[in-house]
Order: sequence, then structure tokens, then C-alpha cells
Amino acid sequence: MQPFALNYARPAVECKATTPYVYDSGLQLNVTTDGRIAASDHALLRELGTTTSTAGSKTHFDD
Repeated sequence: MQPFALNYARPAVECKATTPYVYDSGLQLNVTTDGRIAASDHALLRELGTTTSTAGSKTHFDD
């Protein structure tokens, strides 16, 4: 017998978008490609709204 939920479960769709920042484990912050802290980049924050960290959980924010 198959559980009811498995009839509707679907794999998560992976986002193909690229972010203009990466997580720096030494600083424990998101940094831009030129090494600046992403949360300090006002233009980036205006464009994206926030810099979501992917370290451990996608619910933490650097700003």
C-alpha cells in the first residue's frame, strides 16, 4: 500500500537563477564577486530586496 501523500509529492524544482553574491564561510556573510559584503551594497539590496544566505538554512538573512 502506498501512502496517500506519495501520489502528489513532486521533487523540488531547482532554481536556475544566479546570484551576484556568494557565501564566504570565513566571514560567515554573503559577499559580492569583488569581495564586498553583500548586505552593505545598497544597489544590490534595492535590486534583490535581500541577500538570503544558503548556509544551513534559507531563512536567515545577512541584512
